[in-house]
Amino acid sequence: MNKRTYFITGGGTGGHIYPAVAVADELLKDETTEKIYYVGNPENLEATIVKDKNYEFLPVKSSGMPRKINLELVNWAFKMFIAWLKCCTYIKKYKPDVIFGTGGYVSAPVILAGITMKVPFIMHDCDANPGLVTRKLSPYAKSISIAFEDARKKLHNKNCHLNGNPVRTEFKTLTKTQARKNLNLEDKLTLCIMGGSQGAKTINNAAVDILKELSQCYNLQIIFQTGKRNYEETITKLEKIYPEYKDNKNILIRPYFEDMATVLKACDIAVSRAGSLSISELCASAIAPIFIPYPYAAADHQRKNAKCMVQSGAGLYLEDSETTPDTLKNLLKELLDTPEKLQEIQEASLKLAKFDGVQKIVEQIKTAV
Repeated sequence: MNKRTYFITGGGTGGHIYPAVAVADELLKDETTEKIYYVGNPENLEATIVKDKNYEFLPVKSSGMPRKINLELVNWAFKMFIAWLKCCTYIKKYKPDVIFGTGGYVSAPVILAGITMKVPFIMHDCDANPGLVTRKLSPYAKSISIAFEDARKKLHNKNCHLNGNPVRTEFKTLTKTQARKNLNLEDKLTLCIMGGSQGAKTINNAAVDILKELSQCYNLQIIFQTGKRNYEETITKLEKIYPEYKDNKNILIRPYFEDMATVLKACDIAVSRAGSLSISELCASAIAPIFIPYPYAAADHQRKNAKCMVQSGAGLYLEDSETTPDTLKNLLKELLDTPEKLQEIQEASLKLAKFDGVQKIVEQIKTAV
C-alpha cells in the first residue's frame, strides 16, 4: 500500500484552524496516511492548538497584505517571498503528496510553494463570500471544498464540492437532554447568548438589560458567554441592573466555555455573530439563531453568511448598529411567543447541517493524488 504524506495549512482565526485540524485528525486515522505536517504561523493560535496533536508543526511567519501601496507593502512582499522559500524547502524535505489549505494569509505561501513545486492542492473555504487567498488561488487547485452554495459562483474552479464545515463528533452524538444535564441545567427551553471567545460588546450590552425579564417572564434558561475581555464590565453592569441575578437558577454566565459543543447542544435559540464555523455548529445543534454579524469582518463575510441563512429560513437578522435591548427583545419574543415559527427555523437550520463534512473532504483529498 502506498502511504501518503500531507501538508495541512490554515490559520489566524478559529474558522480557518478548526476545520483544518478536524481534517488532519481524520486523515491521521486513515490507514493510507504516512505522515501529517501542519504548516502555520508560530505566533498564531494554530501553534497552540496543534501542540498537543500527533502531527508535526512546521513554522512559517506570514501576515495579512496591506491594502495601500507603500513601504509597508514592499516589506510585506519581501516577508512573503521568504515564507514562500521556506515552504519550498519544506516541500523538498518532506515530499507531501497533497496540500490541504483552509485559507487565511498563513496558507498563501504554502499553496504558492505547492504550485511552484507541482504538488496538487485542495482548498476549503468556510464562508459564503470566499476569502482573498481562496479566490486568487482557486483556479490552480485540484478541487475546492465549500461550506456555502453561494461561494461556488465566486470561485474560478469547476471542481467545487459542497461539503459544509467539519464539525466535531459530539454534535452528532450528544443529546439535548444529556447536554443540559452536563451543565446542571433543567430540561427546558434554553437560550445561548454569545459573541465568540472574545465576546461582543454590542450583544452584551443589549442582553444585560433584558436577562431578568426573559428568565422570569418566560421561565427561560439563559447561557451567557460574555467573552474574556468583557466579562468584568458585563458583570458590573448586571449587578447594578439586577443584583439578585446570582440567585436565579435560570441564568448561567461565564467569560468563556471550553466545551461549546455541550453548550450549543443544550440550547434551542441563540444570539450570535455569524462566523462560518459558529453557523455550522448552530445548524448541527438544530438551533434557531438570531444573527448579529460583526460589521468589520474581512470582506464583510459575516453579513453574507447570515443573509444566506436567513434566505434559507434558518435564522433571524439584526444589524449591529441597530442592536438595542428593545430590538433584541422583540426578535426573541417573536420566537418565544410563536412556537411554530421557532420550530420552523430550527428545522430549516438542521436541514443545512453537514455532519459528514470531514469524511467528504478527506475523500476529496485522497482522490487528488
